[in-house]
Amino acid sequence: MGYLLAESNRLDEWATFAAQGLGLHVDVPRRDVVACRIDAHQRRLIVREGPAEDVIAIGWQLSDAAALQLAIARLSARGIRVQEGNTAEAALRGVDRFWFFAGPKKLRTEIFTAPVISNLPLEMKASGFVTDAAGMGHVAVTTRHPEAMQAFWKEIFDARLSDEIEDKIDGLDLDFAFLRFNERHHSFATASTRGIRLNPLRTQIHHMNLQCASLDDLTQAYLRCRVLGYPIANAIGQHPNDRELSFYVQTPSGFEIELGWNPLVVDEQTWCPTTYRGISLWGHRPENLSLRVRLGRFRRCLISLMQPEFTIRGDQS
Repeated sequence: MGYLLAESNRLDEWATFAAQGLGLHVDVPRRDVVACRIDAHQRRLIVREGPAEDVIAIGWQLSDAAALQLAIARLSARGIRVQEGNTAEAALRGVDRFWFFAGPKKLRTEIFTAPVISNLPLEMKASGFVTDAAGMGHVAVTTRHPEAMQAFWKEIFDARLSDEIEDKIDGLDLDFAFLRFNERHHSFATASTRGIRLNPLRTQIHHMNLQCASLDDLTQAYLRCRVLGYPIANAIGQHPNDRELSFYVQTPSGFEIELGWNPLVVDEQTWCPTTYRGISLWGHRPENLSLRVRLGRFRRCLISLMQPEFTIRGDQS
């Protein structure tokens, strides 16, 4: 995962949330953009002015030109139109060049090979974040067609299944699948209801994850977010599969960010997928399931039954 682009009319809130709450380095290169750094990449989390209050694009970094051309060829074989972004769009994202297409759920998916590197010092409350070969972090999405979505990432980008989790949350039986592209336990995760397929969320993703460099970074961010009054979706807890210690906080746009620490690193030679029962070993107590939120999710579930979800299935050439 290379970068995430969101759109919001709450840029001032986003700048404060990212800098003071999460502890990221925040730049405001122009009045309609908030750009966040966590490492040498010039841009990792970007929020531009606009009405969506949602994620509008996710960028994935490929290793080289050969990998880029292979991905484009695989997409083209399925009838998926791939276009190159313009210079201004590339500058916004902090990359030399990028290509984009409509991925599953019509979430704009972008691919690139060369990020713009910044030599300027980071000014963050956090001591650092784990990136390098593992990428920026991960995203988790809800889907009514998990098999098709997982197949897309496996067939186009050689994703591997790390493991699965079954759970019952807020009255719904849920299945989770965790896909990896590198040593990070997962860079992409899906969540789906069992039986009748529903989508309770307004936003394109459920959450984005960033991995803190230290336990102190995690706990201090948790305390700051609480003191500043940012809605904690799930208090600190630990997942059973990647063993990551984490908490979830709601962003000004409504989707969540998970800050985590010390997940397992996958050894490709020895890793075996496992199915777990329960999304958390302990903790992760939900704090946002008010009656209003529950009614909103129920309404969204009903709406999702009447709205088809865009999927990419097999070889469409």
